[in-house]
Amino acid sequence: MALYEHVFLARQDLSQSQVDALAAAATETVEKMDGKVVKTETWGLKNLAYKIDRNRKAHFVLLNIEGPGALVQELERQNRLSEDVIRWLTIAVDEHEDGPSVMMRKNDRDKKRRSDREERN
Repeated sequence: MALYEHVFLARQDLSQSQVDALAAAATETVEKMDGKVVKTETWGLKNLAYKIDRNRKAHFVLLNIEGPGALVQELERQNRLSEDVIRWLTIAVDEHEDGPSVMMRKNDRDKKRRSDREERN
């Protein structure tokens, strides 16, 4: 089976439960196509570098996927049909990263730095 990382950006005005529902729908699509979602990470609401469809922020979600190439086409087709998904990117990888992704490690590192700074003041 081929390995993929699929990241999608959801509109800023969605609630976290709606974003989770989008991730669940993507997982369901993958499983229908005989694939498997190995890991799902929600990176949260982040600022965008530029406006996309009048959105300055977006909810970022990562899915690590195992499956045939046809499931990527179907997943991206579903993203095109959804008005809630404003951008997505799917890449083929040689292997999935163990543990948290780089973005999650960055969030942890930033939180630690903030708490260290607050302790010093």
